[in-house]
Amino acid sequence: MTYDETVTYLFNCAPPFQQVGGAAYKEGLSTTIQFDNHLNNPHRKFRTIHIAGTNGKGSTSHTLAAILQESGYKVGLYTSPHLIDFRERMRVNGVPASKEYVIEFVEKHKAFFEPLQPSFFELTTAMAFNYFAEQQVDVAIIEVGLGGRLDCTNIITPELCVITNISLDHTQFLGTTLQEIAGEKAGIIKSGIPVVIGETTPETKDVFARKAQECNAPIIFAEEECLLSQAEPFENGYRYVSKVYGEFTGELGGDYQRKNTNTLLSAIKILQEKGFAISDDSLRKGFTNVCSLTGFMGRWQKLQENPRVVCDAGHNIGGIRYITEQLARIDCKSLRIVFGMVNDKDITSVLKMMPQNAEYYFTQASIKRAMPAEELKNMAEKYGFTGKCYPTVKAALENAVADSTSEDFVFVGGSCFIVADLLSSLEK
Repeated sequence: MTYDETVTYLFNCAPPFQQVGGAAYKEGLSTTIQFDNHLNNPHRKFRTIHIAGTNGKGSTSHTLAAILQESGYKVGLYTSPHLIDFRERMRVNGVPASKEYVIEFVEKHKAFFEPLQPSFFELTTAMAFNYFAEQQVDVAIIEVGLGGRLDCTNIITPELCVITNISLDHTQFLGTTLQEIAGEKAGIIKSGIPVVIGETTPETKDVFARKAQECNAPIIFAEEECLLSQAEPFENGYRYVSKVYGEFTGELGGDYQRKNTNTLLSAIKILQEKGFAISDDSLRKGFTNVCSLTGFMGRWQKLQENPRVVCDAGHNIGGIRYITEQLARIDCKSLRIVFGMVNDKDITSVLKMMPQNAEYYFTQASIKRAMPAEELKNMAEKYGFTGKCYPTVKAALENAVADSTSEDFVFVGGSCFIVADLLSSLEK
């Protein structure tokens, strides 16, 4: 099979969550353990750092990888979903796995995994762990796929666990309250392994504290440690001042990066205490060059000027809240929003937060879970929004730009799959 044929085969034999939603979710670790045993337990051949949370996992994982790369480590990075190419999910020092590796892995192991019927995420996790072992990485940053306790990445015993935050998302699997969701995320906490909690609420803090106590795991609440003393917008990112690491700039924009950065500083402090050789200079370079070092995309990413076009993959209540607050402060003549969502999100709550003083360009991503643009428009009209429908993200953006003056601001978002379609269209 060619690479394209191999990826198509993977999507067909184990449809991914991003395509089919809940039907792709497989609870429990038994399949993962069987697959891992078949591969001779590759996850035990390198050190790991485990990242969970409702929002901020991607930014936190990529920035931490960049800092460790600048510190001289060979770093594996496993994240999801991918935006343009399947191989984005598994990188070593920012370079995606080769097409040849993906082809060879499937051809070599499909006789074993086809009868096992792993989920798409179980299959790609096994592929990534095997790749990192073959590449002999020093450490791998492993991002949880969904939840934590029963997520297939939870077979690792990491050097450090990080839980960024908790908000209502994937409630059909993780629970309908913040306490229930926190309980699932807290499932990554391991005996004696330190854990950093980025943000808490009154409903979630006790959940984490109890789980850490049960596991005799040192727990650090980043909000209380508060190593970040100042954060100011700077060009397309932020200028930070830390109580421990001095001044540095962050390449990633978006208001939520202030919280992620505070979480990261607490995590880095623990890694240094555990013997990781991370200098202040490596930290600064990692924050400043995270996108070029890791290939990170889609987080308050500026695509052009005149009019300014920005996209962001935030897609749930917690992520959208930060985005709408930031949009409210944008100084522009007209705000134009290219907007689409998937049908299993809390669309009503998101719409209630979206700016009223904007012209909307409703569209849909090229996946089965996408809410049809016309249906989304009808829902939005009930909340006073105005706009037109477009069949593709590319068409919606082209019309938004055509309608704009140089003083307007165009935002593209609502779903990571809207951003994926956008970035894919720009690649062509």
